[in-house]
Amino acid sequence: MDGMLDPHDRRIAEAWETLKAQTPAGDTLAPESNRLAFGDPEFLLRRETRGIRFQLEMLKPDLAQQALGIEHTVVVFGSARFKSEEEAHRILLKARTSDDAQAITEAETLVRNARFYEQSRALAHLITKFSADRLNGRKFYICTGGGPGIMEAANRGASEAGGMSIGLNIALPHEQVPNPYITPGLSFKFHYFALRKMHFMMRAKALVAFPGGFGTMDELFETLTLVQCKKAKPVPIVLFGSSYWKRLLNISVMIEEGVISAADAELFKYSDSVEEAWEFIRAFYEL
Repeated sequence: MDGMLDPHDRRIAEAWETLKAQTPAGDTLAPESNRLAFGDPEFLLRRETRGIRFQLEMLKPDLAQQALGIEHTVVVFGSARFKSEEEAHRILLKARTSDDAQAITEAETLVRNARFYEQSRALAHLITKFSADRLNGRKFYICTGGGPGIMEAANRGASEAGGMSIGLNIALPHEQVPNPYITPGLSFKFHYFALRKMHFMMRAKALVAFPGGFGTMDELFETLTLVQCKKAKPVPIVLFGSSYWKRLLNISVMIEEGVISAADAELFKYSDSVEEAWEFIRAFYEL
């Protein structure tokens, strides 16, 4: 029974009220020795209790996914700035009416890249439909960073296919609101990037990286490094949008300069097709 949550336990309500009371005015948390330790925000936010916070960020998403039988995920990364085709064209139309040259240029870029949003959406839909009648050992769930853009598109595709999907969001100085397509109960917010990235890898059976910025690069190279160094089992890694990735990453230079081996170039595959990317993942696992 220790693992069961009793929603009527008064201690939970008291702990929540204590924390909530400090929030609206942004008041400094005042130490209070007579609080239960687990309900004492000032205590839990001390530097010395950082290890406990690590454990909490490790356990909360893990236990929630275990409870739903989520064992294997396909992780989808990519730019948070991309828009759907419908939204991108709406923004372009508005920019053109403003006669603002910079706004028009930016909107035209959004329209050009909107195909990646739609391809992420289609790929997630395809994977979720495939997994619908599979047992958990052969079932894939879509997992994203939980934000807008490519992440939203993947969660959206999974939702439209009638399946569950996960969002692993991060608390940032500029608030990043979880996209509305994540399955309720599977939208998690992290403080620590390290714990968030660990959760991406814990269940990942494949990684699909769409064009993106620093965050996408960080997540992609973390995965490549773990696989290269054999700290993680090999998984299919797809760089979706070959023109973007080949312009951005000159792998040949790295091989020529001896900083990676020729075999390391086989750790990933370029793709420009939803069907091709999915077939690569399927073939890897002989599905």
